Parts: sequence; C-alpha cells; structure tokens
Amino acid sequence: MDIQLKRGLLDVCVLAAIKDEESYGYRIIKDLRSCIELSESTLYTILKRLEAAGLLTVRSTEHEGRLRKYYRITDAGIKRIGEFREEWKEVVSIYRFVTKEELSDD
Repeated sequence: MDIQLKRGLLDVCVLAAIKDEESYGYRIIKDLRSCIELSESTLYTILKRLEAAGLLTVRSTEHEGRLRKYYRITDAGIKRIGEFREEWKEVVSIYRFVTKEELSDD
C-alpha cells in the first residue's frame, strides 16, 4: 500500500478511536486491533503528528504511580474524520474503476 495513503488511513483510525471519549496509548492500540495492528512506536508517532496538527490534545495525569497521557479529539479532528468520509467516496469510486475488469471476469 502507498505509504502516504496508509499514513492517512492510520491517522483517521486513531482519531476515530478517541472520537467518543479520551483515551491513552495502550487502550487505543487495543481498540484498533479489530481493524489493524499498530506497534507502540507507530502509534506514538501518529499521536505526536496529530497533536502538532491540532487534531487532538493531550493531558498527563498520574495513574497507579506512573504518568499517563490521555488524548482527546479536537473540533478540527472531528472535521478531519468528516473530510475522510467524503474523500473515501472517491477512493471507492477509483477502486471500482480499477477492479471492474476483474469483477466482470467472475
């Protein structure tokens, strides 16, 4: 898969994982397992990129004697999910065009 396309998909997956309530790294990884496997290093790179883009905020709090970061989606992050839904329609259209010959051969 094209790295830029995959990067965009992963970003939206992480935003969707925290859309309804704030979350922390391990829980995000666990929540995403149903659709994709992410390493901690990949997730934290994505989270830093999303924070820098203003798509999520982060707060730190102590949990069982350790510092834990909680991530919350921003209005801009919600907007990005909406944009992705619109963009996805175009991706599906392209997919159908590319695979139409294969589908008609069945």
